[in-house]
Amino acid sequence: MTLLALGINHNTATVEVREQVAFAPHQLEVALTELKCLPQVHEAAVLSTCNRTELYCITGEAGERAILDWLGRFHGLAVTQLSRCAYHYLDEAAARHLMRVASGLDSMVLGEPQILGQLKVAYQQAREYRGLGGELERLFQHAFAVAKQVRTETGIGENPVSVAYAAVSLASRIFDDFSRSRALLVGAGETIELVGRHLSEAGIRDIVVANRTKERAERLAQELGGEAIVLGDIPQALVRSDIVITSTAAPLPILGKGMVERALKMRRHRPIFMVDIAVPRDIEPQVGELSDVFLYTVDDLHEVIDENRRHRQVAADQAEELIALGVSHWQHERRVRGAGNLIRRYREQGEALRVSAESQALAQLAKGQDPEKVIRRLTQQLTNKLLHGPTLRLREASGAERHDLIQAAENLLLDPSAPSQDSE
Repeated sequence: MTLLALGINHNTATVEVREQVAFAPHQLEVALTELKCLPQVHEAAVLSTCNRTELYCITGEAGERAILDWLGRFHGLAVTQLSRCAYHYLDEAAARHLMRVASGLDSMVLGEPQILGQLKVAYQQAREYRGLGGELERLFQHAFAVAKQVRTETGIGENPVSVAYAAVSLASRIFDDFSRSRALLVGAGETIELVGRHLSEAGIRDIVVANRTKERAERLAQELGGEAIVLGDIPQALVRSDIVITSTAAPLPILGKGMVERALKMRRHRPIFMVDIAVPRDIEPQVGELSDVFLYTVDDLHEVIDENRRHRQVAADQAEELIALGVSHWQHERRVRGAGNLIRRYREQGEALRVSAESQALAQLAKGQDPEKVIRRLTQQLTNKLLHGPTLRLREASGAERHDLIQAAENLLLDPSAPSQDSE
């Protein structure tokens, strides 16, 4: 069995492509069920965030191609289009990739902490929908342990910076005085929560939170000292909003060009700064064509993010060393488990031969045959049966000049402390 990590992320695909292969929460059960039904797939987990969609699978032969074909079918995309931006890792490289993702080393914002929580959610969903088996279960637990070690033993998490922080930092470069600005936050998840906190710390006091369910919006608005509205109230809220930051799981845009255009007219064309962190996008790309709108997507935050990356590079190098050790430990445990499975199968085979020989001997004794002859025959037959297979394969290896197998057999089969025939 092979461990496979297959996906696309912010380094390999634009937001236009990423939003096409993102999995909405309600799609995950169907997706994991379909994945597990592929003949080549034995275990599966799906990670889908604004910056990446990744599939972690235990597969058989040709698993990568089958999974890529399935991903294309599921999202209605041509496999050739996916192939251009998809990456895949196998076994050791796949384990290393997962540990780097969990530790925030593969994130757009180096060391950002949110991805670990998102990965834990993906793990729980895979467990809930029966995508996990022993291999992925152990791998994810190992990755979480390594990520925790990276967080506690390096400075990768100091002064946490996230996409949410980057969005607010970009806004601060446009607005000299945040205290006079009004913000509209669309969504009420973890990312918007972080955005709200950063805005509040930066001095913005007038914050409106819009969400599909008003209860969740009210909880966040209360924490920020702001106002809660439902999505249907966004057109009115836009009129008095200088900053708009969105991050929902909606499959279609929430803010369209016409809606924003009408708001701008009522604002007498006072500009609006917008950041769309969501994938799929919450704001129609055409909104960026309006002259009084400064629209940014998650892919436009690179300047802030690159600055963060430079500050954290030393900690990242230390984290890479911890991950290398983590991968080495995972490989060792996997090899030990592999040997354990081989030992179990070998003992089961020996036990089956013993039971068969014992049954024959007991039957012969029941018929009144000489016990001494039965025992001699039993030991002779059992020895022949145990040695027949290895002896045959040793002859074949010798004929094929497989000296490596001959040497391995000598190390495995012969007891160096046992007396040889020559010494007697």
